[in-house]
Amino acid sequence: MSVNTGADKSHRSGTAETVRIVVHALILAMIVRVFFFQPFNIPSGSMIPTLLIGDYLFVSKFSYGYSNHSFPFSPDLFSGRIWSSDPKRGDVAVFKLPRDNSTDYIKRVIGLPGDRIQMRKGVLQINGKPVKRRRIEDFVTRDSSGSARRVSQYEEILPNGVTYNTLDLVENGFSDNTKVYQVPVGHFFMMGDNRDNSTDSRVASAVGYVPATNFIGRAEIIFFSAGSQAPLWQFWRWPSVIRWSRFFELVD
Repeated sequence: MSVNTGADKSHRSGTAETVRIVVHALILAMIVRVFFFQPFNIPSGSMIPTLLIGDYLFVSKFSYGYSNHSFPFSPDLFSGRIWSSDPKRGDVAVFKLPRDNSTDYIKRVIGLPGDRIQMRKGVLQINGKPVKRRRIEDFVTRDSSGSARRVSQYEEILPNGVTYNTLDLVENGFSDNTKVYQVPVGHFFMMGDNRDNSTDSRVASAVGYVPATNFIGRAEIIFFSAGSQAPLWQFWRWPSVIRWSRFFELVD
């Protein structure tokens, strides 16, 4: 006959405590992700030089309030937004693509409801007035073989004072001269900083005007960055591709 020393009970108690801690941590992480901050990674170059391929950033979900698209799978819980706050001109924001309401896009808020937006010879026009910009040093990119390519770069200053850099890959390219876009009520006009390599509100069939309800949140801070040839989970490749200087860089 064996005697129960209490070791099994202690082991079970320890296991149960570990499970409880893990469950609580997962619940807390889910609450933070759904209501406060959601991580996103940058898979394309449409926001270069502000955001690079391989940047990982946090987006504040509470910046614009909450809509159905603020939650996973966009459940039909209510209409409109609650605790709503309008995106500001110059914000870098994540939104659901209007044509399918499921694909996440990140662009800069350029046009507000009622604005008239146009591109003329590569210069952004807001309500008939050219946005101030000045030529700065070239942006240098490298192809897969390591060869350097210099791209024209401009500092752009919006009417509200928000300043950021844009790229001009092709002089008088396809998107450098457009019609006048009249932004409808309740919608916003979004553009990428890499002006000649961005599918944005200038392309009505692809993006067009973005409804306020489609906004997920505002990009706030880069928490990790690595070259596009190494995804986040390939930690053994970090020493050769990690971009330490971009860690904890605020998104402007």
